[in-house]
Amino acid sequence: MEHKAKSIRPFIGAKDYELSRSFYRDLGFEEHILFHNMSYFKTEGIGFYLQDAYVKEWIDNTMVFMEVDDVSRYFNELSALGLTVKYKGVRLSPIVVNDWGRECFLHDPSGILWHFGEFFK
Repeated sequence: MEHKAKSIRPFIGAKDYELSRSFYRDLGFEEHILFHNMSYFKTEGIGFYLQDAYVKEWIDNTMVFMEVDDVSRYFNELSALGLTVKYKGVRLSPIVVNDWGRECFLHDPSGILWHFGEFFK
């Protein structure tokens, strides 16, 4: 089977939809409102759907990996945004080195775990 994919767009939920919308805009994503309870957030040709839907077991087990070109720069930019101060429950973890590359972690206001990583060349 030959995939001629152009994008992959996960659906993620939000405990507090309006708070999460604000968080993702502050994170630098561009919001496109689709319905009163769903938006598409994108950056540089990639994106995801944010829904006004909360199922604890789903949210607690949702992880999103986003590859970045320079995880050190990205971590410094994340730190400078002050998201952990502005949003209750948001946590930013420092860069870790793995056998495949380096990554840092960010929990959004609902608890979704974002991995921002850079693969070794």
